[in-house]
Amino acid sequence: MIHSLIASAFRHQAARSMRLVPSTGVAAVPAAPVFLYVHVPFCEVLCPFCSFHRVKHRDDKARSYFAALRKEIRHYHDRGFRFSGVYVGGGTPTVDPAELCETLALLQEFSPIDDISVETNPKDLRPAVLDRLAAVGVQRLSVGVQSFDDGLLREMDRYEKYGSSTEIRERLAYAASRFRTLNVDMIYNLPHQTEAMLEADLDAVLAGPANQVSFYPLMTSAAVERKMGKVMGLPDRSRLRRYYGRVLARLRPEFTASSAWCFNRGGHGIDEYVVQSPEYVGLGSGAFGNLGGRVYASTFSLRSYVERIERGFSGVTGERALGPREQMRYDLLMRLFGLRLEKSWVRARYGPRFERSLWPELTALQVFGAVVEDDTAWCLTDRGMFLWVLMMSAFFESVNEFRAQMRAQIAAELEEDEDDAVAVVPLGAIGHRA
Repeated sequence: MIHSLIASAFRHQAARSMRLVPSTGVAAVPAAPVFLYVHVPFCEVLCPFCSFHRVKHRDDKARSYFAALRKEIRHYHDRGFRFSGVYVGGGTPTVDPAELCETLALLQEFSPIDDISVETNPKDLRPAVLDRLAAVGVQRLSVGVQSFDDGLLREMDRYEKYGSSTEIRERLAYAASRFRTLNVDMIYNLPHQTEAMLEADLDAVLAGPANQVSFYPLMTSAAVERKMGKVMGLPDRSRLRRYYGRVLARLRPEFTASSAWCFNRGGHGIDEYVVQSPEYVGLGSGAFGNLGGRVYASTFSLRSYVERIERGFSGVTGERALGPREQMRYDLLMRLFGLRLEKSWVRARYGPRFERSLWPELTALQVFGAVVEDDTAWCLTDRGMFLWVLMMSAFFESVNEFRAQMRAQIAAELEEDEDDAVAVVPLGAIGHRA
């Protein structure tokens, strides 16, 4: 009960933080290099559970979008922005590998970047794509597997498009040696996922070649749940703690947690940028940025995005200034998501006011058993890790609600009929392997 109350309260607070006002773009150029998030919204398949900003891929639309994206990158470079690392998410960025790699090559031309992460799907783990990605310096490949259960893959409309469990395993083995970090994204608490299915997924991860795994609870929005309920059913949140406990118990000690839901095997891998980078720029339609105490959002209309860039404007259309305490709470959330909040980092950034301002939160977390403190840091306990899973889920679900609202405003522009784009699978087929 207490976990649900905390998550509900945090979801309400996070929703308030997404109330944006019109913006003309990022005003100040940071003195030091910052992280860059690039959003590529195109997908071959629109998965029924997905709340991200995505559209059906079309060659002509993708070409004009990537051309605008490269023009926006040049604009930021000309203004003096330099980037310390790049994360390309979506959508499925590798749906058009030639355009993607041309974009990454442009970034490398401006300033060599070692930390480049790209999201992909199992279908794109083939030489023609992987060779190109390696050639432009991609070091971390994150593969959206979601589950190794063929029945669940069918339910998510991924089996026919992205391959069976056996095919996915073979493709992961082929890709593993090419990148410093091979991450697999997994989802637990899918509507028809039994505990036995979760155990089988954990078996597959432990036996597989990936040296990083991100195990996410299913996160949606109200709009997505309405559609998902028709074809997949709805998740049972009462199972979350038990399922998460199994993830921790099974992955340890072979994998070491680097965040509340990301685990590394065989040393430290490239991790999630929101943990490592307190500030970052977001480029592309539907991208978010956090820079100079302000949250920025780019237009969700692909047509508007391309037109704005062609006219010399920024893709950013909304922003929100974070108050000092709000910024400190954001840093508390994100840094502890990475399991450890260093006092030296806090004091260098905020001085003594961080501990004075957030004394109630820090004390409550210690009383609750979520955090332990020593002379150098505050650290999450296992209980705290589960609490952070709930809070980060609430945070991202609030972002998903914002995405749904923005997409609703451009419904006429979205060419795909998402209701027709998802597969209806007989319940009796769930869990049955091919």
